[in-house]
Amino acid sequence: QVQLVESGGGLVQAGGSLGLSCAASGTIFSIPAMGWYRQAPGKQRELVAVIRSGGLTNYADAVKGRFTISRDNAKNTVHLQMNSLKAEDTANYYCNARVVVRRQSGRFDALDAWGQGTLVTVSS
Repeated sequence: QVQLVESGGGLVQAGGSLGLSCAASGTIFSIPAMGWYRQAPGKQRELVAVIRSGGLTNYADAVKGRFTISRDNAKNTVHLQMNSLKAEDTANYYCNARVVVRRQSGRFDALDAWGQGTLVTVSS
């Protein structure tokens, strides 16, 4: 019903930059929040950054000052610009969206949608 498609990612040297994009599609009424999570091998998935529909953002301490999240509400897209990348940023990055859908009955439901993940590898 709701799909998130990610693009970007890949291999970059430490100190370099990379951008991730994610587009949401489906029967969407609104998207109160969009964000990025990451999961490194052997570790739990963690929040990287989130942006609300009004533009309010939150970042993990580990990426503050280096990563920037932005979104285009009209296109239902979110972008994560990653600068000054470090080896410890290596992980699978997942797009997440808190989506409000309107059912045929007229009822509104909120659900969490996830992308398939994209690998970011930072070589030191």
